[in-house]
Amino acid sequence: MKVRETLQKIRSIRIPEVGYPVESTVAQELLESIESNAAIKRISQTDMKSDEGIFYIAVADKDLIESLVNKGIELPSDKEWVFFSIDDKKCCWLLSSKSYFLYSAFSYLMENFLERDVSHLRGWVREMSFSVEKSTFDIFLTQYARIIRDFRRERYIREYARLGLTHIEVNALSTPDPKEEGIKGEFYSHFYTYCPALDQFVSSRLNQGIYPQEYLNANLDLLKENARLAVKYGLVPGLLCFEPRSVPETLFQRYPTLRGARVDHPFRSLKPRFNLSVAHPVVQNHYTELITNLLMEVPALEFLSIWSNDSGAGFEHTKSLYVGRNGGAYLIREWKDDEEIANAAALNIINFFTLLRDSASSINPRFRVTTRLESFYGEHQYLWPKLEDRIDVEANSLLSRGWESNYAHPQYPDVNVSGSAYHSTLRKKEREPLEELESRGSYCFFYHSFGSHANHEPLLGIPFPWLTHEKLIASYKLKARTLAHLGGIQPPDMVPFAVNQEVFREFQFNPQLDIDKTVFNIAEQYAGKEQAEDLVKAWRWVEQAVRHFMPLPLYSHYGLVWQRLLVRPLVPHIERIPENERAYYEKFMCTSIHNPNRIDLAQDVLFELVSKDYARKAFTRIDAHVWDPLANAVDLLRKKMELAPQMDDNHDFRVFEDQYFRIRALRCLYETLRNTAVWIYAVHEYLESTDPERKADCRTLLEEMVDREILNCRELLRLWKEAPIEWMIISGTEETPFIHGENFPKLLKKKIALMERHKHDEPYIDPDYMFRIPNNPYE
Repeated sequence: MKVRETLQKIRSIRIPEVGYPVESTVAQELLESIESNAAIKRISQTDMKSDEGIFYIAVADKDLIESLVNKGIELPSDKEWVFFSIDDKKCCWLLSSKSYFLYSAFSYLMENFLERDVSHLRGWVREMSFSVEKSTFDIFLTQYARIIRDFRRERYIREYARLGLTHIEVNALSTPDPKEEGIKGEFYSHFYTYCPALDQFVSSRLNQGIYPQEYLNANLDLLKENARLAVKYGLVPGLLCFEPRSVPETLFQRYPTLRGARVDHPFRSLKPRFNLSVAHPVVQNHYTELITNLLMEVPALEFLSIWSNDSGAGFEHTKSLYVGRNGGAYLIREWKDDEEIANAAALNIINFFTLLRDSASSINPRFRVTTRLESFYGEHQYLWPKLEDRIDVEANSLLSRGWESNYAHPQYPDVNVSGSAYHSTLRKKEREPLEELESRGSYCFFYHSFGSHANHEPLLGIPFPWLTHEKLIASYKLKARTLAHLGGIQPPDMVPFAVNQEVFREFQFNPQLDIDKTVFNIAEQYAGKEQAEDLVKAWRWVEQAVRHFMPLPLYSHYGLVWQRLLVRPLVPHIERIPENERAYYEKFMCTSIHNPNRIDLAQDVLFELVSKDYARKAFTRIDAHVWDPLANAVDLLRKKMELAPQMDDNHDFRVFEDQYFRIRALRCLYETLRNTAVWIYAVHEYLESTDPERKADCRTLLEEMVDREILNCRELLRLWKEAPIEWMIISGTEETPFIHGENFPKLLKKKIALMERHKHDEPYIDPDYMFRIPNNPYE
C-alpha cells in the first residue's frame, strides 16, 4: 500500500492539547491535502496510543520520546531530529524534537513519500544537519528590499519553515523611509532604514514622545504580525538591531549629560550623531525598559542580534568608531593608554549584552544575544574571554580580526573573499575557538549565503548549487551546528525554481548526500525525467561562469544597487555630463555630495575600492572565463524553451524559460561589472601614463567599453519587456537608494543617451573633487 492510500483512510488527526501553534498548522494543512472528513482532536501526549486511522502530529515531549524508545525506536539523544512512521496498525506518527522542524518534516513527507510503499516507512528518522539555521539581514522581510513588489509575507515565512531554517528576524520598519532627520545634501539618514533599533517599536520613560506613537505602533504591529506568522510555522522569532544607535538631539535637550559616543561617519554624514552613554545607570534603565516592554508585547521573541559601530550605532571608546575612540563621561577618564581604554570599552560592551539578555530572560528564559566581532578588533582580546552563557557570535571566520578576508576565491588564490558564496570553505583551525565558545554556553553562527544578497543583487534566482553545497559540507565537517544565512531566501512566488535552497533543504535531512545525484533529482522535479539532464548541463555552465567571475569589492555585493551602476553612465569623464542631467541617478546614490565616488568608480570616500591593477586582472579574467559558459547555458536554455510548443505537455519546460531569462540577466549584470573594471583601469591608466601610445590604447578600450555597455543596456530593456518572470528586485512603492523602482527602463534609456553623447570625451577625474563646497567665498 502507498502512503497516499494510507493517508486517505485517516479518520482522526490528533495533536497535543497543550503544545505549539505549528502542530495545529500542520494538522490543518494535512487535512486539506488529503481531502478527508477526518477531525482534528487535541489530546495529552501520554494518551497517544497506536490505532488504525489515526495520524499523530507533535513536537515530542520527554514522556512521548521515552514511550517511543521503549518500543524500540532509536532516536538521536544529542541532536535535533524528525520522525515519521506508519506502524503495523496503520497508525501514522509525525514528530520532531523542536517546533521549528515539524513543518519542514511535514513538507518533506508530502513532497517525497506519498508514492512510497508503507513498508519502507516504519521508523523513518533523520538527524537534522544543523540544529539552528537562522536568518540574518533578510533584505526582503525586514531590511531595505522589504518594499519589493508583489511580496506575499506568509508564503515567504512558510517557505523558511519548509526549507528547514529555524530562526527568523521579524523587526522591520512599516514605512519605506525611517524617522531620522537629515540635512540637505546628506545621505546618512537613509542608513536607518535597516536593522531598526529597539526604540523604533516601543518607548521608555526616558524617551517617551521622542517618536510619534502612531509610528511606533505601526512598526510594532508589523513586528507582531511577522512574529505571529513565524510561530504559526514553528519558527523562532527574534530581532536584528543596530545598537546602541544614535538618538534625536531633542532627547539630549532633555538630558544633556546622557550624551554618549559620536557614531556617524564624518564623510557620509553632514551633522554629528550621538547615542546614549550606556555606561550611565539611567540609560541602562532605559534599555532594560525597552527590551522588557517589547517582550511584554511579543514574548515569543527569543534572540537579539546586535550589529554595531556602523550605520549610526557604536559603543563608546571602541577603536572602530569612525571618528575614533570617544564617548561620554562615565566609562574612563582622559589620557589613559590604548590598552586601558580598550579593556574598559570591552567591559562596557559585555555589560550591555548581559543587561539585554538578563532583562529579556525574565520573560523568555531562552533569550540569547548575538553580535558580530569585526567592529571590535581593537577590543577583541578583552571581549573574547567574556563571551559566555547565551551571548553568541556571528562570523565569517573566528580566525580573523576586524574586517579582513582570510579565505581565497575558489578559482583565484590571489583574491580573498568572505561573506558571499565564494567563501565556500572553513579551515580545521576554526574548530578550536568554536569549541571554546561552546564550552562557555555560547554559539558561533558561521555565515553562508546562497541567495541574492552578497552574490548577485538585485537579480533573483541565480543557480549555483555545487558552490552552495561546498559551504554546507565544510560547516558540517567542522561540526558547526549553528549557521546564519545572509540576506533571506528567494521569494517563492517570484522564484519557483530555487535550486540553491533546495540543496540546503536536502542537506538538512541528509548531510551524506551525493551532490550530483541531488542536483539531478531536483532538476527531475522541475523538468521531468527526460529533460533533467539538459537542465543540469545548463546549471553546470552557469556555475562555471559564476565560479570564474572575479568580484569587485562593494560593487559585487550590494554596491551595484547602492552606487546605481546599472543606470549610471559609464563614460570617460563623468563630470562632462551636466549636474542636472546626472540628478536622476545621483539623487539615489549611496553617497554624500562630496564623495569622490560620484566621479571616480575606484574610490569611495577616503579609501580605494578597486585598484587599477585589480581591475585589469578582473576584466581580463572575466573575458577569458565567463562569457563562453554563459553563452552555452543561454543557448541550451533557449533551445529547450523554444521546443516547448512542439511538445504535448509544456509543464516540464517552464523551468527552461525561467532559467533562460535569469541567466540573460546574469550576463547583463556581469557585463556591467566587467565594464566598471575596464573604466577603473583605463581611466586611471590614461591619467597616470605619459606614453601617447598607451594613452591611445586606453581611449580605444574605453570607447569599446561604452559601446558594450550601451548594448548591455538595450539587452536589459529587452529583458524588461520580454521576460514573463520577475528576474530582478523591484520596489512596489517607490525607488530608494537600496532598491530600483518601476522607472528602471526609463533610467536605462537616459543612461544610453548620455553614453552615446559622451563616448568620446577625454578621460578625466578632478583630484580635488571632495574639497569643493557650494558658494565658495574664495573662488
